[in-house]
Amino acid sequence: MAEKTWENYKEKKRSRPLPLKGIRVLEVCTLILGPAGPGFLAMMGAEVIKCEIPPLGDTCRDMTPFGYLFKGYGPVFTHNNPNKYWLGLDLHNSEAKKVFMELAAKSDIIEENLRPGVMESWNVGYRQIKEVNPGIIYIAKNGFGQWGKYAAENRPSNDGASQGFSGYAWMSSFPGQPPLKSRIYPCDDYGGLMGEMAVLAALHYRERTGKGQYIELSQSENIMRAMSWVWPYQQITGKTAMPAGNRDVSICPADTFYCADSAFVAIAAPAPEEFGGLCAAMCRPELASDPRFKDHLTRLKEDNATEILKIIADWARARTAEEIEEMAEKHGFAASRVYTVKDVAEDRHFQERGFITNVDDPLLGQYHTYEFPVMMSMTPPKVKWSVRAVGFDNEYIMAHHLGKSEDEIKQLYECGALGKWADVPGRRPPADWDGKAGLIVAGDGKDKEQR
Repeated sequence: MAEKTWENYKEKKRSRPLPLKGIRVLEVCTLILGPAGPGFLAMMGAEVIKCEIPPLGDTCRDMTPFGYLFKGYGPVFTHNNPNKYWLGLDLHNSEAKKVFMELAAKSDIIEENLRPGVMESWNVGYRQIKEVNPGIIYIAKNGFGQWGKYAAENRPSNDGASQGFSGYAWMSSFPGQPPLKSRIYPCDDYGGLMGEMAVLAALHYRERTGKGQYIELSQSENIMRAMSWVWPYQQITGKTAMPAGNRDVSICPADTFYCADSAFVAIAAPAPEEFGGLCAAMCRPELASDPRFKDHLTRLKEDNATEILKIIADWARARTAEEIEEMAEKHGFAASRVYTVKDVAEDRHFQERGFITNVDDPLLGQYHTYEFPVMMSMTPPKVKWSVRAVGFDNEYIMAHHLGKSEDEIKQLYECGALGKWADVPGRRPPADWDGKAGLIVAGDGKDKEQR
């Protein structure tokens, strides 16, 4: 059944409709927490207009590992901003505020991640927008929410600060070692996903009632929610959960082990049949009936867990990761060698499923990226095009969405409301841009979805 459902999925997904087509999002976001959410919606077909203050735009344009740029753009920025339309609009300018309110009146969702009160101070916040669009869904995202002690202190935040503030970095370390910050951005991306879950729920509510609403999201509170059992354990027992490295203190055995080939393997065998299979693979079947390990709750006791993990570690050290994977498949427990990023990129499984996909962008050319991580049989999300320079779609947005004439658009440039990119990396088009590729001209009959 599954094979029939997903037959030719990769080949068909480009021609199938998108689930959020017809939904318009106006984004005033920077860095990762803010833009990630609209990026998810854009992959599902929402029309996302990314509003940046020209000429420098989103601060994320400067974020790139080791200073690496691909066609002038960093992979962090490229990854979080697919399928968007690019508007250079200076919201400090009175005429720009009028343009923003015109667009807000025609939008379904507003997304912003500025400091608390900034949009209100510019007179383009939720209270002002709902006067012209009562059905608007407005989400404000930042480190500590829109109200409360830390919001009142106007504290800045980012992913690293949120990992530290929430206890996430401390819990991610090994016993007796310094806190361990994740090099990726879990607080940004998880917060982005949670925010869009609320946005989609608000869309459903509006469909039933006709009413919009205000959504506020705290980055730190979101990642705290992802920390699972830590908070109820603290509340109920009065004990503080301590760092445990790669060991799972709720499942036993479950840890990462060093192998004979200098690789690591992750092993988990909590269920009776799984633990029995692991014991058989180790040629230690008697361990399955040992009073210290006879059932899962007994194995979880600290002394017992420490002992069984040591036994497994000694066994794994004499075998390669591949040998352990083969034994796991034979005996029915979970084991997987720890992949490097290179291993993942070259894994045929992900390529065959289309998760690793090729994007052929008219400005950036061909490159590989990772698709939306959920497949939908009838309305598959997809990456259609990549990032653009600051203000790249100004003329199209002004003419197509607001019906402005060439003279009116010219006046908006002259008064400073509209603007375009600075001639610096990350803001301008690629050096080999021909001045035409990727542009959309309103009313010329060109399919805008093909850019």
